[in-house]
Amino acid sequence: MKKDSHHQSLKYHEEIPPEHDDQLISFLHRIIRFAVKILALLMVLVIIWGIGDVVHVLYIRLNEPPFLLLNINDLLETFGAFLAVLIAIEIFINIRLYLGTNIIPVKLVVATALMAISRKVIILDLDKLSADYLVGIAAVVLGLGISYWVITKE
Repeated sequence: MKKDSHHQSLKYHEEIPPEHDDQLISFLHRIIRFAVKILALLMVLVIIWGIGDVVHVLYIRLNEPPFLLLNINDLLETFGAFLAVLIAIEIFINIRLYLGTNIIPVKLVVATALMAISRKVIILDLDKLSADYLVGIAAVVLGLGISYWVITKE
């Protein structure tokens, strides 16, 4: 098997095809596609809500004494809110790709997971965590990092 044809078989799939020989399966696929569209709509609402949360957090923090200054905890909370919105956007893109193409967005899914775990690492309170928890987080970061490297190493 040539490398291109192997790569092609990994790249394309039909998770929920629009038509199917069995009418019941075809009907069920249409229901699932509609459900995914509802999820996309809800994700857009979550993104808008998240942006509102970032604005609100910044407004509250900047209006507390000392005015127009943020301490390190405020910055970490703001970074966490920003990253949560970016993760929601990545999830929306995953949903859109799921609906609009036959491409498996593995690289995007792993990148989204890396962003999510990075957000967790950024907002960690090291004084309140056990060593086991930190080892677990480190293992997840290492596993996702290696996965992303392998996926992008063509």
